[in-house]
Amino acid sequence: MSIFSRLPLLAFGLMLASPSWASDPIPVTATFSLLGDLVKQVGGDKVKVSTLVGPDGDAHVYQPTPQDVQALSKARVLVSNGLGFEGWLERLDQASGFKGVKVVASTGVKARHLAEEGHDEEGHHEEAHHHHGSQDPHAWNDPLNVLTYVDNIAAGLGKVDPENAALYGANAASYKAQITSLDMRYKLEFAKLPEERRRAITSHDAFGYLAAAYHLNLLAPQGMSTDAEPSAAQVAALIRQIRSQKIPALFVENISDPRLIEQISRETGVKVGGKLYSDALSPADGPAASYLAFVDHNLSTLLAALKP
Repeated sequence: MSIFSRLPLLAFGLMLASPSWASDPIPVTATFSLLGDLVKQVGGDKVKVSTLVGPDGDAHVYQPTPQDVQALSKARVLVSNGLGFEGWLERLDQASGFKGVKVVASTGVKARHLAEEGHDEEGHHEEAHHHHGSQDPHAWNDPLNVLTYVDNIAAGLGKVDPENAALYGANAASYKAQITSLDMRYKLEFAKLPEERRRAITSHDAFGYLAAAYHLNLLAPQGMSTDAEPSAAQVAALIRQIRSQKIPALFVENISDPRLIEQISRETGVKVGGKLYSDALSPADGPAASYLAFVDHNLSTLLAALKP
């Protein structure tokens, strides 16, 4: 038998000897729903994504389950936000014995901080609450930050699966073009708003990056995390500010109890302009089931309520 006639047998033997995951989708665990969608956009059918905190879930107060430990132990890639967002992740990581590639999606993003005096980096005064040097983890609410997220995810997948690194890079480039186009369209629309229509109230302080990107002033009764309730004095200060500045709109959020915003609406006479999605996607049948839909919904909802 010639060497050429043996090649099919050799190839078959190599296939049998190859690891079972070589042709299977890469198991990826993402900490929350927005990251899960970004991984799917970059990885396509080469990845199988499990998400720890699902649609409409609040990662601020999430408590990992034994099922999460098991899922992470089987993953080859772990994608997290970073910036202190997933305070529970270190415990979960240790419990699972995770040995794969870790991707911190926000690596390289310039983090937003709030200064001691209650002024953010844009100089907008916030009477209702102060964050003493807190780092804001909600970087995904500026779409241009997500370009960095996407690059980091593509690099992480390429590290685990070098053969398809070029594919992940191409998927990332195509997806980034869609994000950039959406961002530019809304920047042009928000530029038309008069200054007095650029203020609004949201449930918790998750939209600082969005406010900076589109030149808005968004205040909130709750801080950057939903796990602390505002005091009566903080709510009263916010109500005074709404009245004195004639703030035109209030918004509830998908992960927050709407009752406080509804109370503020009753006391000020300012209408609730709709629901924003801050830290999580909507379920599949909702208006924000993907990251692009999430951005489109939030910006169109804000714009509709703030237009004169």
